[in-house]
Amino acid sequence: MKVFLICLEKVISSDLLMIVAFDYSSTNTLTSNGDVFVKNHDELDIEFLGNLEGKPWRFQTNMYGNGSTNRGREERYRLWFDPSKEFHRYSILWTPTKIIFWVDDVPIREIIRKEKMEGDYPQKPMSLYATIWDASSWATSGGKFGVDYTFSPFVSEFKDIALDGCNVSDSLPTVTGENNNIGYDHINCSVSDKFLMTNDYSTISPKQAASMRRFRERYMYYSYCYDTIRYSVPPPECVIVTAEKNRFRDTGRLKFGGSHPKVHKARKKRRRNRSTPVSVVSADL
Repeated sequence: MKVFLICLEKVISSDLLMIVAFDYSSTNTLTSNGDVFVKNHDELDIEFLGNLEGKPWRFQTNMYGNGSTNRGREERYRLWFDPSKEFHRYSILWTPTKIIFWVDDVPIREIIRKEKMEGDYPQKPMSLYATIWDASSWATSGGKFGVDYTFSPFVSEFKDIALDGCNVSDSLPTVTGENNNIGYDHINCSVSDKFLMTNDYSTISPKQAASMRRFRERYMYYSYCYDTIRYSVPPPECVIVTAEKNRFRDTGRLKFGGSHPKVHKARKKRRRNRSTPVSVVSADL
């Protein structure tokens, strides 16, 4: 299923210390994909991480292909708004050649498929699901804070969900492929793929690219592409941006704590004593 998804979501609890996951995924065993591709699932994620009252909301995007869970491709960001106050639009474009994540009208991440990625690029049919789950061991400040169940029940609202693309549910072949998996290679999605790849949303315009750059400079606080401890050689799809690289440690995390306008003055003072300048963009998205 190659699709373009639009979903308006509102996280109700402002004291949510769990993950709200909004995935194209086959990891949930309650979905048909999870049952079929148990050991070689594909996955695309938009996940809200644990939140502490008064602190910026955090979320991450991730991608797995063919069960490559040992090669996580996480990027983590701070939001410029409170998602518990009103609905916002979260979108994923998934085509045979690229993946784009959006928040409202801002593209925040683009993955261009590379031949060297091989099976790490999602290629099998996937289902859409939304979950709230306890990730106390790592989600909130690296596991420092666990879920506070006194704030339960935890609620997330969705509306205006739109899916556009190749729906394979009515055309799955009855034969099976290797390892008893459904023979998804026999499904023809060429028409829908062409439709998705020729639509306006499949290409990031220069104006949108500028918005994405500003978002990443201001709000991205972790990227696997700059995590040299996990990956001595960046994965093949990584595009190393010098202005981004200079801002991160070897762990892929920011060298200078926060990334919001209120800390710009403190950063400017620190940069005077550093040989490598750090690019800070304060323009609106």
